[in-house]
Formats: sequence, C-alpha cells, structure tokens
Amino acid sequence: MKSATPYCGCTYKFIILYPASLIVSAYCSVGNGYGIYDNFIDIKYKLKIFEGEILMKRFISFMLLLTMIIALTACGSKTSGGKSGFVGISMPTKSSERWINDGNYMVKEFKKLGYKTDLQYGEDVVENQVSQIENMITKGVDVLVIAPIDGEALTNVLEEAHKQNIKVIAYDRLIKKSKYVDYYATFDNFKVGVIQGSYIEDKLGLKDGKGPFNIEIFAGSPDDNNAYFFFDGAMSVLKPYIDSGKLVVRSKQTKFEQAATLRWDGATAQARMDNLLSANYTTEKVDAVLSPYDGISIGVLSSLKGVGYGTASKPMPIVTGQDAELASVKSIIAGEQTQTVFKDTRELAKQAVKMANSVLKGKKADVNDTKTYDNGEKVVPAYLLQPVSVDKENYKDVLVDSGYYKEAELNK
Repeated sequence: MKSATPYCGCTYKFIILYPASLIVSAYCSVGNGYGIYDNFIDIKYKLKIFEGEILMKRFISFMLLLTMIIALTACGSKTSGGKSGFVGISMPTKSSERWINDGNYMVKEFKKLGYKTDLQYGEDVVENQVSQIENMITKGVDVLVIAPIDGEALTNVLEEAHKQNIKVIAYDRLIKKSKYVDYYATFDNFKVGVIQGSYIEDKLGLKDGKGPFNIEIFAGSPDDNNAYFFFDGAMSVLKPYIDSGKLVVRSKQTKFEQAATLRWDGATAQARMDNLLSANYTTEKVDAVLSPYDGISIGVLSSLKGVGYGTASKPMPIVTGQDAELASVKSIIAGEQTQTVFKDTRELAKQAVKMANSVLKGKKADVNDTKTYDNGEKVVPAYLLQPVSVDKENYKDVLVDSGYYKEAELNK
C-alpha cells in the first residue's frame, strides 16, 4: 500500500492484489471540500507481486490514470454543500428582530431537508452584503436566498452568480435591476398598506362621516421596493379622506419622498416626529399616525411620550405598525401602539425553502403571482402570503394560539 498527498489535501491509496483479481481503490479525503490544483501531482507507486505473475506496464498505467481521474473528480465536487446541496442565505440586518427570526427559520427548514446553509447578515451596509454574497459564490453554493438591503445594488454580484449557474430567490424584498432573479417569496405588500389604512379609517369612524382628524404619515426606506407598496396601499384608503378634508396632514408632507425613513430607522423616525410636533402641534393634537413598520412606530411613540401623550388628558393617537415585533406587541398590550400587521415569517421561510427545494431538484417552483413584481428587467414570478391585522383584541388568537409567541414572553 502506498499513499500520496497532493496540494488539495487529498490522500490516494492504491492496493493491487492478484492473480485472483486486480483491485484499484482510491480514497479521497477532501478536508474543507475545495482544492487548488496548480501543481502536477506526482504519484509514485510500487507494485507488490504475488505468485510470480507480472502485470503489463501499459495496463497498470491506464488503471492508475483512471483512478486519478475518478479521485480528482470527487475532490472537485461541491462537497461542502452536503448530500443535497448548499444554500446561501443573505439577510439585511440583526437590528430588527424579524430578520433574525427569518434567518433562523430558514436554516431550520433547510436542515430538515438535508441542505447545508450559510447564513449571513449585512448589518444594513450594502458593501457588507455584496461581499458576503461573493464569498457564498466562492464557497460553491447552489442557491442564494437574498433579502436585499438596497434592492438596486446587487446587479453585478448576481451576474457572477448566474455565471456559476446559481439560482436566486428574492426574500420578502424584491431585488431590482437584474434579470437573474428566478423567484420571489413575499407577502401581499399592497394589502399590508390597505390593512393599515383601513384600520385608521375604521377606528376614526371616517366611513360614518366623522372628522376632521389630524394625521401624520410615515413611509419606509426608499431603497426597499416594498416600502412603495405599503405606502400606496395605505394611501389608496386614506387619500380620499385627505382630499375631502376629513383627514388633515398639518405638515403637508403627504408624498412618499417626504415621509420616507431611510433604512426603516426608529431613531430617524423619532427625530422627524419631534420636528413635526414642534412645528405643527403646539396647540393642536395628532389623532393618528400612519406607520408602516414597528421599529418606526416605537420611535414615533417615544416622540409622542416626550410631549405628554399617553395620559388620561392627552391619550395616544392611533399608531399603526408592521411585523408584530415583540416590543410592539407589548406596547399594544400596554395601550400605547394601537395596531400592527402580522406577517408569519415561519410560513414565509417555509415558502422560500419550498422554492429552493424545487430549484435544486430541477423543477419549477409554485407561484401565485406572475404580473405584479416588475424589477426593471423582468417580471419576477412570486408567491404571495397573506398578512393579518393585530391589535389588543385579537393578539392572543393570532400570536399566542399559533405559537408565534408564548404568553410569558409578552408579560415580561
């Protein structure tokens, strides 16, 4: 038996026994699964001859060459992907509780199916996310699941993924300006906004002709395609009341660009709300705040508390939200934030995994929308899940009974 170790870390062992039979075995121990073959592998071998027979030299050379080819092929395969495949998961940030949950849910579901995963968070820095995706490509992932920080910043890196025949699934947020986005898993984002606007409409009694009421409007991050759907959905309900004077925006900031909150940042929202209150509400009170996301809602609430809202004489206005984050659900129970939109990320994670599983098996993924999500290069086939409105009246039914939260978590 003779061993030889080339630069990739593979070990080759050759055993030749005869005259009964000739057995050539190659064992490949790959290490981390990746080898660099930039030097000629010189394999010296010795043959031990039993019972006096001599094997023809050409036949021996042929068999050894064949063995090397088989072994090298094994070393060059994507072994780090496990038996079934290797999935790269790129999430935008850990600063939001929901993205942590999304990432963890996907890893759990992929592992159930035998897939290896690489989960990374860009921490809201576009360059970080691009670099992490590049590393995933280098590692040899088969599929990328990406929730982009900036939906328009991934064109070049996705072109590199395409060259390596890596499929791409956009997760929750649409990836724009790339024809290499294969599928999109998300919620009905326009409906999210409709739910928020309708909640304000209902609680203020606008359908019954009540009013006028003062309202201020917040929107999401301008680099997130979903933010426009949320805003448009809400304004489809609220704008007729603004036009009729039943809702009054004292700041006059009714356009998306005026209401946008970069990176969905709560501190940015709080600073803007401080300015709105000091400039427009020294003698007036605000009756409602359209907030598209719980992190923004918490910032708005902090600003409102700072000028005395939340007391018997100055109750909190209606404040909407989204994502049912723990802090906001506790705030709803405490009577501060009024409402949030629950998007069950467990179900979204499962849908993304189903899509990836189909792709890895060479099949088409299930979709239920082929018209809505045009990313500038193509209409991306999507699967839309349904959002649910949550407030103090139904949070137990929706969040606790479904196992999303435990009662003890909400009462801490």
